[in-house]
Amino acid sequence: MHVFRLRGNFESLDAYTPLLFDLGARGLEERPGEVWAYFPDRVELPLPGEWLELPDTDWLEAYRRDLKPVRAGAFVVLAPWHGWEGPERRLVIEPGMAFGTGHHETTRLALGALSRRVEPGMRVLDLGTGSGILAIAAAMLGAEAWGVDIDPAVIPQARANAERNRVEACFVEGSLADVEGPFDLVVANLYAELHAHLAEAYREAFGVCGLLIVTGILAERERMVREALEACSFRLLEREQEGEWVCLTWAAV
Repeated sequence: MHVFRLRGNFESLDAYTPLLFDLGARGLEERPGEVWAYFPDRVELPLPGEWLELPDTDWLEAYRRDLKPVRAGAFVVLAPWHGWEGPERRLVIEPGMAFGTGHHETTRLALGALSRRVEPGMRVLDLGTGSGILAIAAAMLGAEAWGVDIDPAVIPQARANAERNRVEACFVEGSLADVEGPFDLVVANLYAELHAHLAEAYREAFGVCGLLIVTGILAERERMVREALEACSFRLLEREQEGEWVCLTWAAV
């Protein structure tokens, strides 16, 4: 089994995920500071990274062995084969299908922010839903949860993950313009340039007021996002950083 290891700058990983699967990836694994894409054979990839080799008979066993439960906010993110005895809410996600297993800093930051901000009855949108993990987390906290993604391949996976966690969440293909607001809270794990581009659309997703959680932002590009959102009448409530990644929580005022 061949592994392509992407390291460093993943702010546009959501754009890479469909390409990796289209080119034959059998699974994706988020690790601290890097992402591993598993392939049966080497292929040409227009992405920064390096190839590693694993014995064909060992890769799945190693993948499962090395994938550990992850605590994030009120949650512990588990694969279906994990057991857990702690008090955290169990969020079970099938790994390797779409971006968002809790092992990347940005996913953990977003889960922590949701844990602090979601209240029962809120209408919450997860923009760029991937595995559906953030929408599922919101539903577990009592919200009416929606997830939207431009990649049609992830929608069935997100729905399956919601069913696995025994929650109701609505997942649709499209972008922010394809879901009907207003929402009480929008969470988006994207990248800095896209957050800046969407600043006005974010504001329009709310009624009079609301909460916006944005992550996938490298610290060196944080200023771009701040300036764009401040120009659209958002007020910063909270900033968190893990490694080089930043999560910002805003109030639409």
